[in-house]
Amino acid sequence: MRGAEIKALTGLRIVAAVWVVLFHFRPLLYQVAPDVTEALAPVLDRGAQGVDLFFILSGFVLTWNYLDRMGPAWSTRATLHFLWLRLSRVWPVYLVTLHLAALWLIFTLNVGHIPPEDTSGYNAVSYVRQLFLVQLWFEPYFDGSSWDGPAWSISAEWLAYLLFGALILVIFRIARATRARSLVLLAIAAALPPVVLLMATGHFYTPWSWLPRIVMQFTAGALACAAVRKLHLTERTQKRAGYLSIVLGAVIVGGLYFFDKHPMNTVGDAGGMVDILFVPQVVALAVGVGSLPALLSTRLLVYGGQISFGLYMVHELVHTAWIWTTRQFELTLTPTLSGKATLLGLFAISLVGAIALYHLVEEPARRWMRRMVDIRPVEQANTKLHRIDTEDRSDEVAARAADACNLPNPLCDRLLCPCYHCVTGRLSTAEVHPIGYPGIAVRDDLCLAGSGGCSESSDHFHRLACPPGGAVHTCSVSALRHLGT
Repeated sequence: MRGAEIKALTGLRIVAAVWVVLFHFRPLLYQVAPDVTEALAPVLDRGAQGVDLFFILSGFVLTWNYLDRMGPAWSTRATLHFLWLRLSRVWPVYLVTLHLAALWLIFTLNVGHIPPEDTSGYNAVSYVRQLFLVQLWFEPYFDGSSWDGPAWSISAEWLAYLLFGALILVIFRIARATRARSLVLLAIAAALPPVVLLMATGHFYTPWSWLPRIVMQFTAGALACAAVRKLHLTERTQKRAGYLSIVLGAVIVGGLYFFDKHPMNTVGDAGGMVDILFVPQVVALAVGVGSLPALLSTRLLVYGGQISFGLYMVHELVHTAWIWTTRQFELTLTPTLSGKATLLGLFAISLVGAIALYHLVEEPARRWMRRMVDIRPVEQANTKLHRIDTEDRSDEVAARAADACNLPNPLCDRLLCPCYHCVTGRLSTAEVHPIGYPGIAVRDDLCLAGSGGCSESSDHFHRLACPPGGAVHTCSVSALRHLGT
């Protein structure tokens, strides 16, 4: 069902996060397991491309959730609401790791004999830029732009979020005029500019290269989502898509080994060429069933996807602290049992930190920030709700409300909740709204959405279906049941 979580893509997030973690930890991996590290080097050395996969996933998932809400017409209110919800998702963990990085700097300035390598970026101007997620916008290179290294990509994502309100209008109109297969091709084409720049310069990491990476790959993810939304696949085709995702995964890994063994003469980072396959891989996982999609949809990997943001943000703090410790106490990891145990301990600390951030910071803070914008004032006059009729019809009302969710209707945003139910009748009068849903009459100017999840687009629904000046509220099926008593 549209709007439901695509669990395979949630599971894919932990794969991307672990890829980035292993990329940063690979010198330590080499110290404790040199043979294994050398064997996996073509994959480990390209782990930074996990960020590119994140950019594509971000564009896809946001379009999946917001295309019908924000795509038909510009709404400043809806756009600001969207931006606040995105802040509620990333800002709390970001702020915690930002200040942990600052505290670590203070610690190393006052403890031991190994000072930080460079403190020039720690100043008031930099802090304000870090605080408002704009630090990368002033830098041609992302290295050293953020106090917590991986936070550069969050600054880049924030730029994409600010552009999303306009982008989604374009994606919506492209999707209406374009077939699904053509949308997939457009998505692949949108992901090409970073690869073209790689082939032109010979390097993936060049001045301002982060800008086309975030803008174009985010757009590619949005177009890929638009394609998936238009696909109507049989069960057999979905299984084939699942098998295709395995093939694409193998080709990506095989491509990394191929370019490592047969490097291009003018391209030093030829492994970046496999970025072209990220878009079809995401599409295949989104629509496929069984095999790899089923594996990524397991409870363990979905939970991993949920904590992946915390893992991404905290692991480099653990890595930085360990590097300082080795220099301070002249420690060296060795390929012994103790060395392997130490490395596993560092991974465990990163994982525990990610879990703690998710449960103690990310989710509580997200809910708290969402509550700030979910307040919907009710008019004081004529607010009493009246019974629909003189009989006790609570079960019938609830059943009709639930059944209405299955009615086809272009105004119903199935991405959000079971469906909408608009109140259009007069007091104590039960009517059926022209769009096909059972009217539950309580007031002329009151419009009820059928689930708490509808609240994010109630403004859009209000413009489409409610009387002028109507107040928009949400109610669950249990609330509808209450109205009928």
